[in-house]
Amino acid sequence: MYPKTLRIATLLALAAAALSCARILPWSHEPVGDEVNVAFTLENNLLFLPSTTIDGRSGRYLFSSCAPRSVLDPQVASLTRETSHTLALNQKESLHFTPTILDLQNVADAILGADLWGNHAVTIDFHSALITYQKSGIKPDGMTLFSFQGEPSVLINVNGRDVSAIVDTTSPDTLILPAATNRERGKVRLALAGTELGQVDVRFADTPRARIGNRLLSKFLVTIDYGKRQVGLWRDPRIAL
Repeated sequence: MYPKTLRIATLLALAAAALSCARILPWSHEPVGDEVNVAFTLENNLLFLPSTTIDGRSGRYLFSSCAPRSVLDPQVASLTRETSHTLALNQKESLHFTPTILDLQNVADAILGADLWGNHAVTIDFHSALITYQKSGIKPDGMTLFSFQGEPSVLINVNGRDVSAIVDTTSPDTLILPAATNRERGKVRLALAGTELGQVDVRFADTPRARIGNRLLSKFLVTIDYGKRQVGLWRDPRIAL
């Protein structure tokens, strides 16, 4: 079980209710002037952005691919009287946002959601531990593309049946499947973006939709274009299945 994952999912639901090798990457020959790279670290298989600051302060800022709105812990929010806050990706690039204020129960100081990126795209490179903010949007060459409405999602084949799954970087697991069952885990045969993943240990839960987490996402280069409402997956040969 991942008790911290359950807490994150609950907090995001409450917030929503409240309101070289590099040469083989798909866009390796594209101009880089419109891109900003941000390093991340994995803590309990969750993505934190230690080099960023909010209102000039460092903290434990958790990247969420599917939260529609960012969340700020009251202890961080209380450090300024302003309702609008600033996330600095680096010394030159900053993003302004108005978050939901919610007690994050020591999970993180902030959860960085889709509202930060506007109509632009982000790419998650697990091998290089980089998130790239792409102002010009997705670079689809070599990628398998999925359109979505609502939360970013992809189609994953489960035991021969296509299932829509939310791309959820706040889940450290492989895949969470909706199921009315007493068993918490089991193995299913999975395929994603043309890649056969074989028998994979997954979690069953009382949830309305499937959610694909970092243990599977890390096998791919993942781009989410929030403006075009597309997810692109590229099987990263630098990472073993």
